[in-house]
Amino acid sequence: MDHEHLTRVMRRLALEAGDRIMAVYSAEDFEVRSKSDASPVTEADEAADALISEGLAEAFPSIAIVTEEQAASHGQAVSTFLIVDPLDGTKEFIQRRGDFTVNIAYVEDGVPLRGVVYAPAKGRLFYTLPDGRSVEEKGDFDKEVPGEQVPLSVSVPDNRALMVVASKSHRDQATDDYIGRYAVRDMTSAGSSLKFCLVATGEADLYPRLGRTMEWDTAAGDAVLRGAGGEMVRFEDHLPFTYGKPSFENPFFIAYAPGVLLVKE
Repeated sequence: MDHEHLTRVMRRLALEAGDRIMAVYSAEDFEVRSKSDASPVTEADEAADALISEGLAEAFPSIAIVTEEQAASHGQAVSTFLIVDPLDGTKEFIQRRGDFTVNIAYVEDGVPLRGVVYAPAKGRLFYTLPDGRSVEEKGDFDKEVPGEQVPLSVSVPDNRALMVVASKSHRDQATDDYIGRYAVRDMTSAGSSLKFCLVATGEADLYPRLGRTMEWDTAAGDAVLRGAGGEMVRFEDHLPFTYGKPSFENPFFIAYAPGVLLVKE
């Protein structure tokens, strides 16, 4: 993989998809339908998916693509692939809350090596550089010329006063009970893959997820987190989190800054 080329393409496609999404978001009204799993989908999801899928297929014709909005891609058995969630946080999008993201990642041998997370309504753009380090870009987001890139680094956590981020739309009692086993200084709710980015920037120390997710929900954020020195493990046994699992379904997980003393179940 040419990581220079990969970074340019993923960044550009995420920004272009963000434009498509915001065109729908700013409209007076838009249609919301239910998919077979009862989750919502909008024309913004589909427009962004078409743009990203076509762009990736053109740039990397020999690499498998897995995307949320194309069910036919979910039956692949692959360990190296590109994976896309064109609009993560559709519920946030529908409710016009702004906590939605465009997610594109490159997984190699089960590890998300590179990724981009773009929150167009919030004007925040996170991605991995060709060498694997993560940055948040500031500025006007020119499609071809990156602006100021601020290096990301996870926090040095204080286990007596942790900063925790959890899901805004999928919070449950089990998650609250688990968080209650830590000494928490501050608790933040956020939607979509932004939660990974908050850990990557040091704005949070710990993000536990005790709920159903798919690999396209996590791969890009996981890549950004890893590039900032963070870690992600399976909830039940704290073993490494891998990709390319059957049907691309995830187990529960914990994303965190090294130094957090994880609680064992």
